[in-house]
Amino acid sequence: MKRILFTIALVAAACLALPSCKQYNKDYAKLANNPEFMHKGVRRITDIIRHDIFAPPVAARIYVYSVIAGYEALVPGFPEYQTLAGQLNDLKPCPQPEAGKEYCYPLASINAMLTVSKQLVFSEGDIEDLEETIFDDFKKMNMPPEVYDRSMAYGDAIAKHILSWSKGDNYAQTRSAPKFTIDTKIADRWRPTPPAYSDALEPCWPKIRTWVLDSAGQFLADPPVPFSTVKGSDFYKQAYEVYETVKNLTPWQDSTAWYWDDNPFRMDVSGHLMFGVKKISPGGHWMNITAEACRKSNSDIAHSAETYVKVACALADGFISSWKAKYKYNLIRPESYINQYIDPEWTPLIQTPPFPEHTSAHSTISSAAATVLTNLFGDNFTFSDSTEMEFGIPPRTFNSFLSASREVGQSRLYGGIHYPWGNQAGLKNGAIVGQYVFDHVKTRKESGTIGNK
Repeated sequence: MKRILFTIALVAAACLALPSCKQYNKDYAKLANNPEFMHKGVRRITDIIRHDIFAPPVAARIYVYSVIAGYEALVPGFPEYQTLAGQLNDLKPCPQPEAGKEYCYPLASINAMLTVSKQLVFSEGDIEDLEETIFDDFKKMNMPPEVYDRSMAYGDAIAKHILSWSKGDNYAQTRSAPKFTIDTKIADRWRPTPPAYSDALEPCWPKIRTWVLDSAGQFLADPPVPFSTVKGSDFYKQAYEVYETVKNLTPWQDSTAWYWDDNPFRMDVSGHLMFGVKKISPGGHWMNITAEACRKSNSDIAHSAETYVKVACALADGFISSWKAKYKYNLIRPESYINQYIDPEWTPLIQTPPFPEHTSAHSTISSAAATVLTNLFGDNFTFSDSTEMEFGIPPRTFNSFLSASREVGQSRLYGGIHYPWGNQAGLKNGAIVGQYVFDHVKTRKESGTIGNK
C-alpha cells in the first residue's frame, strides 16, 4: 500500500512539473482587458516623439500607424467592432487569427502598436524598455504559454501588415525632395524667421497619402485676407491686431500662449549661445486629452482603441489639409510683416515656427480632434488637462473639447505667430476634416452606436 501511495505521489509530482499539467489562470482575460495598457503605450510613444524631436506632421504619422495597428489586432476579440481595411486609403484586409484557437487580443494589440511605433522612431531602445514592463505584466497574469506566444505572433503579423502599408504613403520619397524655394522679392511670401532662420519645414507634406480624406486638397481652407501694406487695409489691420495684442497681453493671455505653445523644439538664445528646448507636439497634446477622456468615461480597452484611432486619423489628415493650404498660399508670418511695415523691434511672445502662416495648423488639428471627441463623448464633457505640468504649467479645466480648441486658436494670436484670420480659417477647416473622419471611419458593425453616428 505504501508503495502504491509513493508511486501516486511521484506521478502527481511529475505531472505538476509538466507544462501541460500546470494550473493557469482561466480568468486572465479580465486582467488583460485593461485600457491602461493602451494609455501607457501611447504615452510612451509621446515621450519618444518628444525625445527624438519629430516635426508635428511626422509625429501625427507615427501616432496614426501605431494606434491603427493596435486597433486592428484587437478587433477579432470584440465582435461588435469591425476592421478599418477597405475604409482607410489603400489598407488591405489584415491577417486573421487561426480559427478555433485561443488568443489574448489585448496582448496582441499592445505588441502590434509598440512594434509599429518602434520602427517609426529613432529611440527604439526606449520603446523596448516599455515593452519589457508591459509584457511582464501580461506574463504575471499566468495565461497558458501557448496563448501568450500565439497572441504575440498575431500582433507581429498585424504590425508587419501595417508597416508594409505605411511604406506606400510617399513619406520615404519626401525625405529626399528638394528644399523649398524662398522668394522674398514678392512681398507676401513666407521667409525664414529668427532666431534660427530655419528652412521651410516639410514642404512636401501635402504629397503624403491621406488616411481618410480622398486628397490633401479635398477641404482646402478659405484663403487669407488679400495682402496689403497699406495702413487701414484689412491685412494691415490683421497684422496690427497681432502687434497690439502681444504688446498688451494680460497675464491670462500670456499663460494661454505658453500653455498651447507645443513647439517640439524651441531654440532659445542667451548672448552668443543657442540651446534647444524640447516640448510635446500639438498632436501629442491631443492624444493626452484623448487618454483623459477615455479614463473619465471609464472606456474599456476596445472603446479606447477606437477613440485613439479616430482622433489620430483626424490629427494626421488635419495636418495634411493645413499643410496643403500653407504651401499653396505661402503667406508671410506676422513677425516678418510687423518688423518690415510696423515696428522693426517687435518680437512675438512665442517662437515663430519655420513654415508659412495660413492656416494655423495647431488650430486646424485641435478643431479636428475636438470634433471627433465631441461626437464620441458629447459637447458638455468637462475634463482637466495636465499635459503641461511637466513643463511647469498648471493643469487647466475645460467645459468641452470645442472650447479647448477655440482657446488654441486664440493662443496663436496671443503668442504673436498667427493673424486672427489664420486661426479662424484653421478652426473652420479642422471642424470639417474632423467631422468627415468621424463619419467615414466606421468602427462599429451596427449603425447608430457610439463611433458610428
